Amino acid sequence: MVVEKVINNNVVSARDESGKEAVVMGKGLGFGVKPGAVLEEKKIDKIFRIQSKSLTEQFKELLVNMPLEHVQISNDIISYASNTLHFKFNQSIYVTLTDHINFAIERYKQGINLENALLWEIKQFYKEEYLLGVYACDLIRERIHIELPEDEAGFIALHFVNAEYGTDIKEAVCFPKYVKDIVALVNEEMGIQMNQDTLHYTRFLVHVKFLLQRIYKKQLLKEDVNEWEDVIKHKYKREYECSKKVAGYLKDSLNTCLSEEECIYLAIHIRRVYDTE
Repeated sequence: MVVEKVINNNVVSARDESGKEAVVMGKGLGFGVKPGAVLEEKKIDKIFRIQSKSLTEQFKELLVNMPLEHVQISNDIISYASNTLHFKFNQSIYVTLTDHINFAIERYKQGINLENALLWEIKQFYKEEYLLGVYACDLIRERIHIELPEDEAGFIALHFVNAEYGTDIKEAVCFPKYVKDIVALVNEEMGIQMNQDTLHYTRFLVHVKFLLQRIYKKQLLKEDVNEWEDVIKHKYKREYECSKKVAGYLKDSLNTCLSEEECIYLAIHIRRVYDTE
């Protein structure tokens, strides 16, 4: 790989054999190196290939004054999430999470701890993402001996939610509240408390989260002729009416109108949860 620009002593911008840009990391990789030099492969620890030009520029700017260890920790967290849990993320995670990890460590050193008002909701409705946050805090403690509070695991979890949904982090902050409100609404309308230990409850949460994802990506199911529509409306009348209540909530909260197709599928998931009670 040929050096295009030295970002700092440990990070350079380079071009590979096909001429594509990459951000390359390695201890001392950029020290004394000039543009046009060929990088020694043995010094390369990590190659970041980010498809978006704007994200690449943001990432390079972010790394200028950042400790190498903080970048490595963030990359290892993302790799763990991708390889172990098989999560698929928007590449913005490399910018947002790396920035957050660095900022969280610096805040800790200054004795500043932020309270996460959504911690309960995150733990309840985004369990896998929360566990990634716990893993991140454990890794930080192991690598640099800093004990971040549990609230921080929740904040880190939201960055993974954001990367999964392809939204802005400010929007991701709202997702746990929306899920909580929808669960509460269904409980109230159906006169039940969902059994959180059932597979159907887990599937219901997954459906609701993917519904929110479709809303934000503007990929909602369209109106379609469904041979089961009349059957569901008649046989699962309460569940269908409940799904329409959820649709009303989403219209008020997100200015989004659910199609009949979306309401039918939601009614089916509500029925499955109800059947387990």
